Amino acid sequence: MMLWLYILVGVIGIALGVVLGFFIARKYMMDYLKKNPPINEKMLRAMMMQMGQNPSQKKINQMMKAIQNQMK
Repeated sequence: MMLWLYILVGVIGIALGVVLGFFIARKYMMDYLKKNPPINEKMLRAMMMQMGQNPSQKKINQMMKAIQNQMK
């Protein structure tokens, strides 16, 4: 009779651990990406110059804002 109780507690504990672990990992990654964005203005400027464009600061700011809006 007690065996099913141990199994039930174990399954519930594992399920809670998985759900809690997912949300903690998600929060950590979102904070990490805000502090260390995958692309910055210098990288964007170099990429645009490689494509043959002469980027203005206004265009770079627009593209950075678009990237940040997609990350939200």
